Order: sequence, then structure tokens, then C-alpha cells
Amino acid sequence: MSKFYFIETDRLLIRTLEMKDKNDFFHYRSMPEIYQYQAWRPKDIDEIEEFINENSSVCPNTRNTWLQLAVCLKEGQLIGDIGIHFTEDDYQIEIGYTLSPEYQGNGYAAEAVKAVINYAFTELKKHRISASVDPDNLKSIKLLEKIGFRKEAHFIKSFRMDNQWYDDCIYAILAEEWKSL
Repeated sequence: MSKFYFIETDRLLIRTLEMKDKNDFFHYRSMPEIYQYQAWRPKDIDEIEEFINENSSVCPNTRNTWLQLAVCLKEGQLIGDIGIHFTEDDYQIEIGYTLSPEYQGNGYAAEAVKAVINYAFTELKKHRISASVDPDNLKSIKLLEKIGFRKEAHFIKSFRMDNQWYDDCIYAILAEEWKSL
């Protein structure tokens, strides 16, 4: 596979981030309520442009790469993003997701994450998908559990950010578990 095209759901279009997304992407990614649980905090629009340029060169399903996908309403409005980490293992990926606060609470995140998971298991033939989450990020944990992920680990002060140590929880789902839902 050399390029990610798009995933369409009932209400959403999921595609690779594009330069036209830069202002909306920067807007919500620079909000404290968004970056409080994330290691990346963009400083300015130049950093966003560099990120989008680097992201556009990522070949999906290439070991040890991240691909950031835009989550858009069908009309085209960027409302969030989903990252896919293609690990060293060809059969596993890690995902992360962010939704702009003004679009939270409408089921968009669950719809987008489920679509990407289905893509990973069906098209990419992955065996296991994991997600790393701060144990205080209750909205994210609720979403993962709602769509079938199970908690596999709780690491104590294992993640360092801003000169502080934080706990990290790992949630995961296997292809056979996904198919049985």
C-alpha cells in the first residue's frame, strides 16, 4: 500500500491531513484542554505546516511511522484527527485520537475510531490494536471501553512530560475480539 485514500462513515470523511486543515488543526491542538494529555503541543502555525508536510510523505503500513488522519464532517469541516503508529511489528498498531471540544459529545470520536479500527483489521490485516491513555483522561477511557477495548496495563509514572512523571494505561483489542462484537 503506498497511499491512504479515505474512509467514509455515515457522517464523517477520514483522510490524510492536508495543508488546508492547518488553521483548524492548530486551533484545537493548541487548546489546554486538548493538549493536557498529549506530549505534542504545537507552538505556532509554522510547526503545524512542517508536521503536515512530513505527514504527507508517510507511506501507510510502513514500520515505525506515524500517520495522522483528518476527521472531517461530510461537508469538509475538520473536527479532529486520528494517529496511527505503525510499530516495528507488522501485525500491530497503536492509535491515538483528538476531537475538537466543540464537536465532542456527538459520537463523532467513536464513529471515527471504529472506522479506523475496522480499516486496520480488514484492509491492513492487523492482529492487535493498542492505545496509550492517561488514567485521568476519563472521556478517552470511556470511549475505548465502549467500543470493545480492554485494559491491559497500568504503568506507574512511566511517561515523562514537562519535567513530570505520569502514569500510563494501555488498552487493546484483538482482531478476533473486534469481529465478535
